Amino acid sequence: MEREIVGLIGLALMLGLLILRVHIGIALISVSFGGIYYLIGPRPAFGMLSTLPYDFTASWTLSSVPMFLLMGYVCYYAGLTRGLFQVARSWLAWLPGGLAVATIWGSAGFAAVTGSSIACAAAMGRIAIPEMKRAGYDMKLATGSVAAAGTLGALIPPSILLILFGVFAEAPIAKLFIGGIGAGLTTAVLYMAVVVGLATLRPDLAPRLAEIPPMEERLRDLRETWQIIALLIVVIGGMFGGFFTATEAGAVGGLASILIAFAKRSLNWRGLWESLKETLLTTSSLFLIAIGATLLTRFLTLSGTGHLIADAIIAMQANTLVLLVGISAIYLVLGMFLDPLGAMLLTVPVLLPILDNAGIDLIWFGVFLVKFLEIGMITPPIGMNVFVIKGVVGSEASLATIFRGILLFLAADAIAVALFIAFPQIILFLPGLMN
Repeated sequence: MEREIVGLIGLALMLGLLILRVHIGIALISVSFGGIYYLIGPRPAFGMLSTLPYDFTASWTLSSVPMFLLMGYVCYYAGLTRGLFQVARSWLAWLPGGLAVATIWGSAGFAAVTGSSIACAAAMGRIAIPEMKRAGYDMKLATGSVAAAGTLGALIPPSILLILFGVFAEAPIAKLFIGGIGAGLTTAVLYMAVVVGLATLRPDLAPRLAEIPPMEERLRDLRETWQIIALLIVVIGGMFGGFFTATEAGAVGGLASILIAFAKRSLNWRGLWESLKETLLTTSSLFLIAIGATLLTRFLTLSGTGHLIADAIIAMQANTLVLLVGISAIYLVLGMFLDPLGAMLLTVPVLLPILDNAGIDLIWFGVFLVKFLEIGMITPPIGMNVFVIKGVVGSEASLATIFRGILLFLAADAIAVALFIAFPQIILFLPGLMN
């Protein structure tokens, strides 16, 4: 049997396992190991299986993953992020749809310490949705705004998806992080425009607050969150200024969050233990998938399937815009059925030679890719953020209600993607300053 056909059969088997809801890490490892075993024999296959996990996870760059996760979990268990929504509410309540706007910007702040879309949606949903319900907001707008705002979690640094893309694509992670700021802020502004426009046209959907908090209260709320703001300035500003790498930033952020939490006496030893446990569990799950993706890369290289697919696309002589539209369509479909990490690691090994041939900047593409992966978090039938919000609201809103609520935000996402393609400097301007 031709090697390329073996590779294609392996990909088909893997997709079949994913459809059967087999854990993506197990599917990647089992199919890749089986393919390598068939192509070059048992000893090389078992040799790769025994050495590759260590070779991959011993990467210095990847040590930033548990550090950023630890920072996020410590901030969550210490309650350091609870004031972010209140600050946004105090300062933005005067706008039409002020509570939903506050949710979007509160989520942007929460994203800067979590790096997780699901965590961002869950945390903000518990805080913001009851507030909007008490204020008389339409449940479609309330739930849709939180589900959409949660997608900022993986765009605004630190982002676990951007770290793993940087490792696989050998792109500088600090620049990917800083590029994500432009994309995240642009998305937040477009989401805010949706809320303000809708609340202006239909005031009954988002009644204005009876009282706008006075300046004294606004400043008090701001003072109560200065620690988390200082943490973000140190971590992100340190990377942007070149004072430390993304890996070092993770260590600084993890340690600083623990010190701040204990100084405020908002974290006890049990909370620290829970933070460490959650960090270990999440890191293990992420690394299992990443090891499987690395094995898949070896399998596709040995079989020649990766180059076969890349050469077929290159032979079409499509221009860059057509290529990006095709890649976008692939990720829209994958995002409907796969989790973001799985969709990324399945496709990046195949796409990298195509991107190199087309001369597409990897910093720009990494952020562009993560944006599409996050769109998948709110698209039916398996929009994970939507299911998270459903878990938060229970019987107060149906899945259909929440999915209807995110439609206008999906339109805003489409505009954001078009802007990123038409004006790549939205993503590349800040990383360019780092040079």
